[in-house]
Amino acid sequence: MYKNKITQALILSAGLAVATASFSSLAADVPAGTKLAKVQDIVRGNGTEVASIDPQKVEGVPESNVIRDLFEGLVNSDANGNVVPGVAESWDNKDNKVFTFHLRHNAKWSNGDPVTAHDFVYSFRRAVDPATASPYSWYLEMTTMKNAAAIIAGKKDKSTLGVKALDDYTFQVTLETPVPYFVKMMGHTTVKPVNQKVVEKWGDEWTKPEHFVGNGAYTLSKWVVNERMVMKRNPNYWDNKHTVINTVTYLPIENQVSEMNRFLSGEIDITSNVPLEQFRRLKKEHPNELKITGSLCTYYYGFNNQRKPFSDVRVRKALSYAIDRDIITKAILGQGQKPAYGLTPEIVSGFNPVMPAYGTWTQKQRVQKAKELLKEAGFDKSHPLKFTLLYNTSENHKKLATAIQSMWKKELGVDISLENQEWKTFLDTRREGNYDVTRAGWCGDYNEASTFLSLMQSNNASNDQGYKSAEYDEVMHKAQQSTSEAERTKLYSEAEKILAKDMPIAPIYQYVNTVLVQPKVGGYAMHNAEGKVYSKDLYIKAK
Repeated sequence: MYKNKITQALILSAGLAVATASFSSLAADVPAGTKLAKVQDIVRGNGTEVASIDPQKVEGVPESNVIRDLFEGLVNSDANGNVVPGVAESWDNKDNKVFTFHLRHNAKWSNGDPVTAHDFVYSFRRAVDPATASPYSWYLEMTTMKNAAAIIAGKKDKSTLGVKALDDYTFQVTLETPVPYFVKMMGHTTVKPVNQKVVEKWGDEWTKPEHFVGNGAYTLSKWVVNERMVMKRNPNYWDNKHTVINTVTYLPIENQVSEMNRFLSGEIDITSNVPLEQFRRLKKEHPNELKITGSLCTYYYGFNNQRKPFSDVRVRKALSYAIDRDIITKAILGQGQKPAYGLTPEIVSGFNPVMPAYGTWTQKQRVQKAKELLKEAGFDKSHPLKFTLLYNTSENHKKLATAIQSMWKKELGVDISLENQEWKTFLDTRREGNYDVTRAGWCGDYNEASTFLSLMQSNNASNDQGYKSAEYDEVMHKAQQSTSEAERTKLYSEAEKILAKDMPIAPIYQYVNTVLVQPKVGGYAMHNAEGKVYSKDLYIKAK
């Protein structure tokens, strides 16, 4: 599985089971004989302007792309999606409840300070501190980290969180219940460390280039909002000698056609996406540049479960059933996306979702049932349902919204207004529940079904739909308590059945990652299901 990059030992002594992992250093995997270009600079499209680069204050994919270069957590992912060391050289655990991470002594911040276990204690506490208002504080609660839930709820002080620095280079985490996949969860953006001295000195201004201190392979050099973000190699990064790219520039281009044109003119090396209507042409004319990979993501529409009439399950089901997912995936997208009838994509490791009943019907049957349900709820073509569909600014999202608007209008007589907002405003609007129906997407934070299904738990701060089900929460609680993979899989299937019954969201399709990559770029990860591409693993080949 690990292809000689990981050596794993299992130690059994005195009745104590401890799994210890030790690894070789990560490095840009430049094939022997490759001639590198003299200039090792790369330009990456990032889709939109980031809301922040503070690890504990972000929640989106664009932010994670950038933070992956600027900060390093306990673990990373390799090109095949395997967990590999970051700041932690190795780790061991007792009963999947007490995890001890042994940090490398040569890890440093960009200002030269050593990265220590105390930095992780500070950062984990900061993530759950209500004063931080982290949109991902729930993530630490989902790990069952000791006292995380009580701290987030304001019932306990952050100092009681189950984290401890045993010494400067030994970081220990205590969970309330066993979580066998806990180490996988430690690759997430929210649990990357920040420098306490810098954060406390500059407050919200600490992420400005003149104040910025990170521990990743790159450090922030320039940030012109809505124009570009420039990063330079961090000479203090522990593995800097194996980093090849010297400068990374991220461009926040929301219009996919503009991004494509700048790629074709040679200005951009890697795009964030491709325009839907240009896909077939690009596949024919630029087959070597077009990269299509599987993705641990699901695209869906979220219903505001707390707002009438979307508090009525009949309305939610009617709208979901009337979406023709085959037309969307084959005619509009056509890049290999799969229709989604559940939240968890098929690519998730160790879990094969069971198709819900409505997914086995013909589209004609789904539409007929949708009409019946909507009429039962008091709506038909003579008394149409009216609402606003919210999406973040993007030509691709607009195309889908327009297509689904047409489906709903044609089949159900629904009257829909479309509203788009720029990314940061969109996130705020959705979080505050100021919408009827919203475009949404979820990309796995780690490769296990709970990364999707926990999203619909009532205590999850990212549950923007306001879905609350005691039945669902109980099933997920049992799954998260179980150390048996077979039992967890069975419970996850039960959770998907409940979602199909309650329909708090309308799953639409399972993503693929479709981007353009210049032929001169080497090291692009083609088999990482989470879509994690680290600039430190890339290089520019000589022409």
